[in-house]
Formats: sequence, C-alpha cells, structure tokens
Amino acid sequence: MQAIPCVLMRGGTSKGPVFLGSDLPRDPARRDEMLLALMGSGNELEVDGIGGGYPQTSKVAIVSPSSEPGIDVDYLFVQVMVEQRRVDTSPNCGNMLSAVGPFAIEQGLVAAQGDVTRVTIRNVNTQSVIDADIQTPDGRVTYVGETHIDGVPGTAAPVLLEFRNAVGAKTGELYPTGHPRDVIDGLEVTCLDAAMPMVLIRAADLGKRGDESPAELDGDRELMARLESIRRQAGTAMGLGDVADKVIPKPVLISAPQAGGTLQVRYFMPHRCHRALAITGAVGLAVACADARGITEGLASLPDDSGLMEFEHPSGRLGVVSHWPAGQQWPRCSLVRTARRLFSGSVFVPETLELDAAG
Repeated sequence: MQAIPCVLMRGGTSKGPVFLGSDLPRDPARRDEMLLALMGSGNELEVDGIGGGYPQTSKVAIVSPSSEPGIDVDYLFVQVMVEQRRVDTSPNCGNMLSAVGPFAIEQGLVAAQGDVTRVTIRNVNTQSVIDADIQTPDGRVTYVGETHIDGVPGTAAPVLLEFRNAVGAKTGELYPTGHPRDVIDGLEVTCLDAAMPMVLIRAADLGKRGDESPAELDGDRELMARLESIRRQAGTAMGLGDVADKVIPKPVLISAPQAGGTLQVRYFMPHRCHRALAITGAVGLAVACADARGITEGLASLPDDSGLMEFEHPSGRLGVVSHWPAGQQWPRCSLVRTARRLFSGSVFVPETLELDAAG
C-alpha cells in the first residue's frame, strides 16, 4: 500500500481530507484516480475508503503555495461522488474553504502573525479570491472558541471569510443568460453566477412549502427528476455546456422566510438536498437579494443598514454581511465559519495504482 500524508478536517458543515498539492500526482487524471480510491467512491457507504457516504462528507481540499502576487495559497476543491466513480472540479466549496487557512498555517505555508492571521486564498476552480482571518493566539492556530454555527454541534474558534470577487465566478456574468429571469419547463427561474452557478426556483412553483426536510425532498422522485431537467437546461442556457456529469449549476428552492430571516432555502448538491447550506450558495443568494432583479424579489426580506442577511436552512440559519467598497459594482460578502483538525497521518491506496507525487 502507498501512504499519502493527509489531514482530515471539518470545514464549516462539511468534512474531508486536506492534502498538500506536492503530495499528490501532478497529472490530473492520475490524481483523480487516487482520490477515488482513497475516498472509496463507487459505494453508497464509501466503506473501502475515508469518505463519509454523503456529498457533504465526500470532499477533498488540495492546498499549494501560490505564485500569484498578493495570494498566499491556491486551493483546489474536488467533489468526489459517492456512488459514481467520478470527481468534479468545476465548483468551489466555501465550507471546506474554512479549513484551508488553518491548514496552510499549520503546514508552514503561511507564518502566523499576531492573534489573528490573514490568509489570502485563490480558489483554483473559480479564480475567486477570499481573505480568511484565522485565530492564532501565541502564534499558533486555535480551534477552541465560543462561535456556534448551525449544523455543527458545540462551539469553536471563528474563521472569518470575505469573498472579494464572487460575481461571475465561472461565467464572468451575474446573469449568464443575459436576463435576471428566465422561463424553463414553464417555470420562472433565475440563473445566477455569484460564488457558485445556481438556478433559483420558487418552492411553491413545484408544489412545495419550502420548509420540507432534506429526507422528504430526496425521497420525492418526481421532484428530483424535475429539478434535474431544469438544472440541465439551465446549464446549457448559462453557457456551461452539457452539465449531466457536473455538479453545477446547483438547484435552489426558495420561499419566504418563516423565522425572521431573509429567505428560506433548500439547496441541492445537486442530486441530494444539503442538510444545511453551502457557503458559496449563501454568498450567491446574498448577491441575488441585494440586486433584487431576480425571483428573490417579493420573497426576500430586505437587510437592515448592517447589510446582514440570514438564510434559513434545514439546520438553522446562515448569516452573510454584504458591503460595497468604493468604486465596486458588486458587493463583497463576509461570513463566519468554524473548522477543526480531526486527525493527521497517512491514508493508504493500493500500490497497483502506481501513483506517485512526482508523476
């Protein structure tokens, strides 16, 4: 068996292994085969690997020093499919992003500076730039703190993330179809690209209340088939091509808030409903609500002067603060996550793969 250095981390409401890029094959095809093997992809339990058997726990972060001026590290996100033996590197993942800053400091890629260390991260998947503020009292990363995020038990040290350039992450446009509203399968939708390409759909238009549990939505085969049809057509309309084998765009059901938040959402990944809400999805929704030309109009409550928007999801709510720096067309979005280092060591893959970091 071949041993690969690995750190398993929780980032936000997701979990997965984090690797140094230098420890994995340089060739993308060989790298992906290694990831499929070590995660146990192709089995609903991922029983022969370290994957968690669910999209939120079958994620990989690959971190490398960046050659870009002003950028500390590059972060490549890999979504490893659970039951299908394939990966997708088209999207970013903001939850796993929460683990990148602490990992970079602890691996010596970024030096700790004072009680809070800023790590500037380029997401290679989307070319987005994110500033992450990591708690480093006494020059060391701490995961202990009083911050609670819905969807994760207990409390931990806060990780502040600020997305500098979320709009047009994959397509270059906020509304890649050229319109804030489109009609697909007879339904009015918004095709949006801000941190994550998404297609927003009113829950009521699909006969849903909007507060259903993920299990209830996942079990509705008619709904899931309808969402996939809309998603694929939206992908083509957004210039993403045939998205049958991609996880973007993400379908999102939206409805009026029920607990004093800005909007109630059910976010799909894309073939199962998220138990909470993706960070990139929350950022995109914040931009959509701020712009207010899409179908969030009439459903979303307007934020107060603080710019805080809170999105109600199956595990609670997620807050995003938006603000407009002088001279910028679109807002920057900030939010707080937490992360935790779970274990570090080696993960093993069969030698028959003949994969090595030098190849």
